[in-house]
Amino acid sequence: MTTMKRKINKLYIYTAIMKKKIRFIILICPLLIANFPSYCWGFYAHQKINYYAVFLLPPEMIVLFKPNIGFLSEHAIDPDKRRYALPDEGPRHYIDIDHYGVYPYSNLPRKWKDAVEKFGEDSLKQHGIVPWHVQTMLYRLTDAFKEKNYSQIMKYSAEIGHYISDAHVPLHASSNHNGQLTNQKGIHGFWESRVPELLAETAFDFFIGKAEYIQNPGDFIWKRVLESARAADTVLTYERELSKKFADDKKYAFENRNGKTIRQYSSAFTIAYNKMLDGMIERRMRQSIYAIASFWYTAWVNAGQPDLKALATQKFTEADLKEFENLNKQWSSGGKMIGREEQ
Repeated sequence: MTTMKRKINKLYIYTAIMKKKIRFIILICPLLIANFPSYCWGFYAHQKINYYAVFLLPPEMIVLFKPNIGFLSEHAIDPDKRRYALPDEGPRHYIDIDHYGVYPYSNLPRKWKDAVEKFGEDSLKQHGIVPWHVQTMLYRLTDAFKEKNYSQIMKYSAEIGHYISDAHVPLHASSNHNGQLTNQKGIHGFWESRVPELLAETAFDFFIGKAEYIQNPGDFIWKRVLESARAADTVLTYERELSKKFADDKKYAFENRNGKTIRQYSSAFTIAYNKMLDGMIERRMRQSIYAIASFWYTAWVNAGQPDLKALATQKFTEADLKEFENLNKQWSSGGKMIGREEQ
């Protein structure tokens, strides 16, 4: 068999594996909805994005990330779970950038130190700090690579993926984050959860290319946040316009999941909204995948490109496993999310 044929066969195998794993996630999500707080479909998108980001990495990183792809997917949702336990977690997921004036919000310093001097740390946290927290996570991941710390590499890689994805969601860059100011409550979950749930498997393409080194991560993430901010009005306006064309009994549908009747946006309305947005949600998911892989790659390069082969067989410690267990217990205990809710 030629080298080219072997590569093609490997690609077919990878594709088959990915499809099986994503189908598994789809099957278990309804079960999670019935038993846990309502973040499953947001969970689905985060897990899918982290999953596909792995395949953009170079072979020197694939050797560690591919065997741990299940962990990176599953634990992409840990930051959301932590919102039920830590008061400081919420602001790491968003920035109400319209609080600082009008686009491009030049009143807001891009460097954390300058922003703190101008507005104060408490005020910044009140309105969200996602672009700065992404950079903090990059520093942590870089240090983990330098130290060849397996558990921290995996945890920080999974979690930075979550924050980067959040920065790509338009309503994570708007004070009207769930349409609560325009009588559109529920639009947050509709955009980032319902649409991917319905269409990602059949209509979205997540095979992108390769991760690239990011020369200026701060500029990169701020650019993506500003893109989100500019798109927020479109997300809200198009939903409002489309709603005028759908009676309530056509806009919403009821589904039975594990004996519970759930009201959600209908398939017809969801498909029409996605078409009206001209593929915005797919584009932002694709951009998230590329950004995550590139941030992982940048951290590894900045750490000196350490050899990761020896880490591929390492396991999490008992302390790590206990930490994951405790987080799941706190999340599934039926408690209330600390800070603002977005669903």
